[in-house]
Amino acid sequence: MANVIIYPTNSLILSDLVKRFGHTPLAMMEKIKEKISTVGVDSPPLNITAEEPKLGLKYAAVEVPAGVRGRMSMIGPMVERSEAGIIVGESPMAFGCMGCARTNELTKYLIRTRDMPVLELAFPKTDEEGQEFVYRIAEFLRSLPQQEEGKE
Repeated sequence: MANVIIYPTNSLILSDLVKRFGHTPLAMMEKIKEKISTVGVDSPPLNITAEEPKLGLKYAAVEVPAGVRGRMSMIGPMVERSEAGIIVGESPMAFGCMGCARTNELTKYLIRTRDMPVLELAFPKTDEEGQEFVYRIAEFLRSLPQQEEGKE
């Protein structure tokens, strides 16, 4: 089983496909769940700890807008934990809008620069392209190492 970073990081479709093939999707939904269910974190809109803005500085300079640093404080560690990646470009907002062009570019850059297998696809526009899209993702996920039972 591999940790697979998905882009857009909040795509339910990609997350589901990764799970179906026995891998762990590294997705924003899980990070958000941790944030809102962790005791000791202030309730929204102040649902960050004092350390998180500092963590964001690891990925983006102080001159970068605070929203980028805040998003990167969650996305950056996911990229670091990843063993493979799937990037879908040209996707419509309903597929998983990330909401920030600078965060998007930085996220894709960090994924691409990791020494790991990465599949990059354009979002499908026809039924035939949709079938090929799912087929290529399935083949990519099948090619990743599977963890043997009882071993870590």
